Amino acid sequence: MKHLARQFANACEIATLHKGRRLSSDLRTAGVCRSAVRSEGKLMKQASDYPHAVREIHHVEMPMPDGCKLAARIWMPEGAEAAPVPAILEYLPYRKNDFTTARDASMQPYLAGYGYAVIRLDLRGAGDSEGLMVDEYLPQELQDGCDAISWIAEQPWCDGNVGMIGISWGGFNGLQIAALQPPALKAVVTLCSTDDRYADDIHYMGGCLLGEQLSWASIMFGRNTLPPDPANVGDKWRDMWLERLEGSGLWLKTWLEHQRRDDFWRHGSVCEDWSKVQVPVYAVSGWADGYPRSVFRLMEHLQGPKKGLVGPWAHRYPHMGEPGPAIGFLQDELRWWDHWLKGRDTGIMAEPMLRLYMQDSVLPKGHYKARPGRWIAEPSWPSPQVVRTVFHLTPEGGLSLERSAGKAVLHHHSPADVGMASGKWCGYGTPGDAPVDQRREDAGSLCFEIDIPAEGLAFAGDAKVHLRLSVDRPMAQVAARLVDVHPDGGATRLSFGVFNLNHRQGHDKPALLVPGEVYDVTIPMKHVAQMLPAGHRLRLALSSSYFPMIWPAPEPVTLSVHTQGSALELPLRAPAALDDTLADFDAPVAGPPTPTEQIAEPETWFRIVEDAANGEVQMQIADGGGVTRLLTNDITLHKQGYETYGVCLDDVTTAWGRTEWHYGLSRGDWSVRSETRTLLRADASDFIITAELRAWEGDVLVAEKRWDERIARDHM
Repeated sequence: MKHLARQFANACEIATLHKGRRLSSDLRTAGVCRSAVRSEGKLMKQASDYPHAVREIHHVEMPMPDGCKLAARIWMPEGAEAAPVPAILEYLPYRKNDFTTARDASMQPYLAGYGYAVIRLDLRGAGDSEGLMVDEYLPQELQDGCDAISWIAEQPWCDGNVGMIGISWGGFNGLQIAALQPPALKAVVTLCSTDDRYADDIHYMGGCLLGEQLSWASIMFGRNTLPPDPANVGDKWRDMWLERLEGSGLWLKTWLEHQRRDDFWRHGSVCEDWSKVQVPVYAVSGWADGYPRSVFRLMEHLQGPKKGLVGPWAHRYPHMGEPGPAIGFLQDELRWWDHWLKGRDTGIMAEPMLRLYMQDSVLPKGHYKARPGRWIAEPSWPSPQVVRTVFHLTPEGGLSLERSAGKAVLHHHSPADVGMASGKWCGYGTPGDAPVDQRREDAGSLCFEIDIPAEGLAFAGDAKVHLRLSVDRPMAQVAARLVDVHPDGGATRLSFGVFNLNHRQGHDKPALLVPGEVYDVTIPMKHVAQMLPAGHRLRLALSSSYFPMIWPAPEPVTLSVHTQGSALELPLRAPAALDDTLADFDAPVAGPPTPTEQIAEPETWFRIVEDAANGEVQMQIADGGGVTRLLTNDITLHKQGYETYGVCLDDVTTAWGRTEWHYGLSRGDWSVRSETRTLLRADASDFIITAELRAWEGDVLVAEKRWDERIARDHM
C-alpha cells in the first residue's frame, strides 16, 4: 500500500462490519483489511481485581466561567458520591474517546479501582471540547485548567483533594498550572516534560532550530483538523469542525516568529520563578526521551517536596517503557497519590530523592527493546557522589587529565550529512528513531579520544564541552557528541549537545560573530548515566553542522578549535552505598486492554538514503496507526504520517524538510478525513514555509487552505 489514506474510504465501509463477521474475499486478497479482532496494547500482568468496582462515564461536559464546555471522561469507584475520594486530572488535546483510548485503559481504571476519581479532560478546541485551540499552553488553557480543578473539587464524588498527572503536553501544563497555585491542587506527577519552553523543548536547543519543531508542528497541524465525535456532541459537531479548520492556524509560522528567548517562551516556563511551584512534584523521564534534563533542574531548584526518576525509556509511561526494563509505575504512582492525597505513610518520601538507571555499554542500533544496566540512587542534585572532572583536548586528538603543554589550532568543516545518523531528538521507542552507528558521523567530525581504564568509567549527569574557537562566518553553530567506541570499531552515541554561537551572550540577545575573533563558549550536553568497560574508548566528536537534528547555518562554516583552553567536563561517579538500599520495582501491571480490530496496518520505516547520482542524503520516516476500529464505541480511526529531510552533501544551505499527515474518523455512514502537508526550506535571509490543508466529509471537500510564508532568520 503506497498511501493508506487513498484507501480510507474503502476501509471505512468495511469498518462498519460487526464483531466477528468475515470480510469479503476480494478485500482480504487486496490486503486492505484484516478480520482478526485483537486487544490493542502491550500485554502485561493484569490488575483487574481492584479493591473497588469501577464506574466509567464516557462523556461529561464541564462548564467554564465564560460558557465554554470542556469534555471529560471519568472513572471513579462505585459509590464515590456517598464516600467522596481524591481526584486525579490529566488534561490533554489528544481526544479522550478515540486516539488515547487504548493508553487510557491501561492506567485510569487501575487508579479508580484503588480509590480515586480519574478525569481525562480535552483541552478547549480539541476532541469533544468547544472553542478553538491556536497554540500550546496559552493563558486560556492554563486558566481553564485551574477552573477545571475547582469544578472537580466541588463535585459530590470528590473529597476536595486534586492531583494532576500527564506525559508530554499534560506534564507541561501540570507544572504550569501548579505555578498558578489553584487551592485544590495538592500534588503533581509530570512525565517527559520541561520547565523551560525555549531551551529544552522540541522547538530550540542551545539556541538552534530543531528539526523536531517541523515534525511536531505538522503532527498538531493534522490533529487540529479533526472534528468532535457526533455521538458525544450531537449536531453541533460540524460547526465546531469548520471553526477548527478555519481558525486553528499554522503553528510552525508562530513558533518561527520567536527564534530567541522572549516573553513568548518565558510564559509557561516555570524555571522563570521556581518558588511559584509549591505543591509536591514527582518528575519522570528516560534517557531516550527528549526531556531528561528537566528532571535534574526540578530536583535542584524546586523548594517543596520532590522526587525524580529517569529510566532507559523513550517518550513513554514507565509501565510501558521501551527500551526496557519497564517497571511497575502504576504501583509507584499509587504510593505517591496515597501519600499526598490520602495522607497515608507509604514510605515513598523516605526513599532517595532521585533514582537513575545506569546504562551498560551496548553496540549501536536504531532500536533497543531493552538496555542492560542497574538502578542507582542520589540523595540530592547536584549529587555529592558525582565528581566533575576536566579532560583537556590535546593537539594529537586526545583527552587528557593534564593540561597540554602544546598549542594547536585545528580547523574543521563538516560535510552536510553529519547528523543523518542522529535519530530523533525525542525518541518514542519506534524502530529506527535511536541514533545508529556513529562511524560515518565521526569521520566527518573533529574527534578527541581517551582509553577507558581497567576499572571502567562511569558518569551520571550533564557533560559539558568548553571550547576556545573562532569561525570564518558571522553566523555559526557547533554540535558535540559523546561516543562509546567499541573494540570492533562500532560507535554508540551516548549524549550530545548543540549550540548556536550567535547566542554566546544569552538566548535573549543574539549577536553576530566577528570572523577570526577567538571566543570561549560552553556547550551543555544531555544528561545521561553510563558505564563504559575497559577496552573501549570515549570519543568527543565536534561538527560544524548536525542536520536534521538542527537546521544548518545560512553559510558553510569552518571551525578553528584552540586545543589550549578547550576541554570536556565529565560528571564521574563511583558506586555508592546508597545504591544498595534501593528496593526492586514491582513488575508492570495495567488495566484490561481495549478491544480493537486492525483493518489496515500502518506504513512504518526509518531510512537513511543516499542519492549517489545527485549527491543528496535523506532521512525518511513513516509512522502512524493504520486503520483501527474501536469495538467499544464503533469508531474507526486512521492515522498515517510521513517525514523526509534532505540535504546535498556539498552544501548545507540546500537543507529541506517535508511532512505529510493523513487522519480520518468514521462510524456508520458518517466519515471525515483530512490531509495536511508542510515544506520548510531556507535561504540566506529567511525561513520559507509552504503548507496546505484539505478536509472532506464523505466525498465532499469542505475545506482547502494554503500558506506561503517567509520568516526572517534571527541570527539562526
